[in-house]
Amino acid sequence: MPSEFSVLILTAAPPGMAIDAGGAYVKIDGREALLRSVELFLNRDNVKQITVVVLPEMLEEAKRKYGGHFGFSGVKLASGGPKWMNQIHAGAGSLAADASHVIVHDAARPAVPYSDIDALMSEAENRDAIVLTSPVKSVLAEVDEGGNAMAYHLPNRFVNLLTPQAFKRDRFLKMAETETEIHASEVTLLKGSPLNVRLSGPGEATVVKAMINMLPKPKLKAPSSPFEEAQW
Repeated sequence: MPSEFSVLILTAAPPGMAIDAGGAYVKIDGREALLRSVELFLNRDNVKQITVVVLPEMLEEAKRKYGGHFGFSGVKLASGGPKWMNQIHAGAGSLAADASHVIVHDAARPAVPYSDIDALMSEAENRDAIVLTSPVKSVLAEVDEGGNAMAYHLPNRFVNLLTPQAFKRDRFLKMAETETEIHASEVTLLKGSPLNVRLSGPGEATVVKAMINMLPKPKLKAPSSPFEEAQW
C-alpha cells in the first residue's frame, strides 16, 4: 500500500538555532513564507492532513489572520513551543488516523522543489527517518565558546540538514512523546536542492524570492477548491 502522510509545518527554529519564529511570517511578494510552505503540500492525494504549529502567544493572531484561509482546505492550527521538539510534541495529536508517515517542515523554508518532496515521499516508504540535505561547499572552522578557531574541517565530511523530513508514524510518535531528536545513525540522507534556503528575517526575502523563481514549475492536479486555486 502506498504511503500516506500527515504534514506538520513548524514555526519554531530548528535545533541549534535561536528560538525565533520570525522567518515564517516574513512576506515574499505580499504572502508570508508560512503560507507558501503550506502550499507545497496542497493538491497531493497522499497528504491526508496538514497542521501548522505556532508559538502559543501567536495562536490567536494566527487564527485571525489565517483561520479563514486554512478552513477552505482543512489545514489545522495547533500551538506549542518555544522549541522545535515542543512543537513536534504538540503536533502529534493532530495526525490523520490513516497516515502511515509524518512529514515535518520548517515554515521558513518556502523554496523547496516539488520534485524533492516527491522523492522524499517515495523514499520514505521503507525508511524510519529520511532527511533532505544540501552540500557544504566551504571549509568549516570549529570554534570554542569564545569564537576562537580550534580546528578546520573539510566540507566533504558534512552536509546541511534541510526540511521537509519524513518519519514512519510509530517512530515519529516515539520522538514526539520523548521530545528527543532521532539519532543521526537512524536517519537516511537524501540529496536535495541547494535552493532550499531558510528565511530568518526580512532582509533575506529578496534572496528567497529569487530562489523560488528558479524552481521548476510543478506538475500537479487541478485545485479542488477556490481556496487552493487562489493560492491565498
